[in-house]
Amino acid sequence: MSAFDASSILEAWDAYPIAQFPPFWEWMANLVDTGEIVLARVAYEEIGHKAPECREWLADHNCTVIDPDNEIVQAALGIKNGLGIVNDQYKAGAVDEADILIVATAKVLGIGLVSEESPQPTVPGNPANYRIPRVCQKADVDVECRNLRTYIKDSNHIFG
Repeated sequence: MSAFDASSILEAWDAYPIAQFPPFWEWMANLVDTGEIVLARVAYEEIGHKAPECREWLADHNCTVIDPDNEIVQAALGIKNGLGIVNDQYKAGAVDEADILIVATAKVLGIGLVSEESPQPTVPGNPANYRIPRVCQKADVDVECRNLRTYIKDSNHIFG
């Protein structure tokens, strides 16, 4: 099971149009139908704002949407505090509240996260400047993070 950031679902939606890549979308439909792919509520809502037809496709396949319960909210607060983010003073180009909830969802569920955010090869001096992949690498977070291309490769699925 993997949690998907909105960026990865939207990347798939844009890069692999359903009409041109039916085997890919049959595979994705099976993963969504079986709960292998899950979305945090904030990711699901973001998809709906950016690509309503994609969210409709997800709904048609009974996508598992994880609402933030107390355990997820507490994990998110711990991540936020660990990054030194005070109040809602997020840095531009770094994680925001939604990103932290998505990471916390994966952490609490004990699953990996798929995100298109770029890794940061150099660790920013201020943790508040971390993006999703760097947050996932923190020892107190410890969530496997990979992008859609790696997720597809790691699946060893043959499309045809």
